[in-house]
Amino acid sequence: MIRTVVLDIGETLTRDDRYWAAWADWLGVSRHTLSALVGAVVVDGRDNADAIRMLRPDVDIAAEYAARDAAGRGEWLDETDLYEDVRPALAALRAAGVRVVVAGNQSRQAGDLLRALDLPADLVVTSGEWGVAKPARGFFEQVLAVSGCPASETLYVGDHPANDIHPARAAGLRTAHLRRGPWGHWWADDPGVRAAADWSIDSLAELPHIVKQ
Repeated sequence: MIRTVVLDIGETLTRDDRYWAAWADWLGVSRHTLSALVGAVVVDGRDNADAIRMLRPDVDIAAEYAARDAAGRGEWLDETDLYEDVRPALAALRAAGVRVVVAGNQSRQAGDLLRALDLPADLVVTSGEWGVAKPARGFFEQVLAVSGCPASETLYVGDHPANDIHPARAAGLRTAHLRRGPWGHWWADDPGVRAAADWSIDSLAELPHIVKQ
């Protein structure tokens, strides 16, 4: 039985188009260039931020975030950033009596922006608020602390094998790999990802059916 569903954020609930476009504009490179570098780190299975480090090897990501905020060019999310299946799927899960938690590698500011969207979720929290980020085991220990049920009854949903599926499985959670965004599509048919994921899905609309099984 799945009693709690925990969902990643970037390319699970929200499109990352605005995120990467804002970084390209801030760094003074074409959006196409940064997009191509994102593709390179996807294929290599590397950390997302390595795309920025390719452009600025000595970059301090936290300092750049602060500078963007100070310049009035900080993070932003609104309804247009959500995938179309998000609200219906989350609402259906809650209607089925499932606890819904949103937890991903985002900043405190992103957490505030997401909560302002009033998603049909019981809790929205980010790694910036927890002080620990995926794929660290401590992140998934926090997930279990807010899940309200054992790992075997908690399903973690995400697109990124290295950040979502493998560490969630290592922590004992059930896992669903979402074919969405560059990481989700590129790694969808990888044997290791298939083996680590209890379910492979193409849409969040499949989740209510999974929890009813």
